[in-house]
Amino acid sequence: MSRIIVAALRVVIGATLAGTLFVQVAMAPLLWNDLVDVPAPLRALVIVILVAGIVTLQVCAVCVWILLSMVGRGTVFSHAAFRFVDVIIGSITTAAVLVFGLAVLLAPGDTAPGVVGLVCGASLVVGGVALIVFVLRVLLTQAVEREIEASHLRSELSEVI
Repeated sequence: MSRIIVAALRVVIGATLAGTLFVQVAMAPLLWNDLVDVPAPLRALVIVILVAGIVTLQVCAVCVWILLSMVGRGTVFSHAAFRFVDVIIGSITTAAVLVFGLAVLLAPGDTAPGVVGLVCGASLVVGGVALIVFVLRVLLTQAVEREIEASHLRSELSEVI
């Protein structure tokens, strides 16, 4: 992977982390104030879902940053990468559950059924992203197995020569 692409991705990840931190610190309290007419338990759940959803994005960003570092060192095709990919899958799955939880909270209120349906659809899409990352994990597994096999064959060839 070229250095320009890695640097650009790191800038995007850094901006994402800064933006999400701003939303957690500045925007979540403003949303709390805007939801003054909503019952306190429901209002608290909405804020918790928002902040937890942002945390899932931050976890993914940090894991991608670490995987980028592994790419730079040439160690991404190792068993150490699986831990970070698994965390990404878990984080995205958690985000899907949180989005669905938001739909459940919105359903019995005054929210239009179409909006609840759209939020459920968004939950399905986020879950689909988790499945895509899982498929990529399977590909990583195959690449690591091929790397180990190639290393073994190189070792045997070196002994022969």
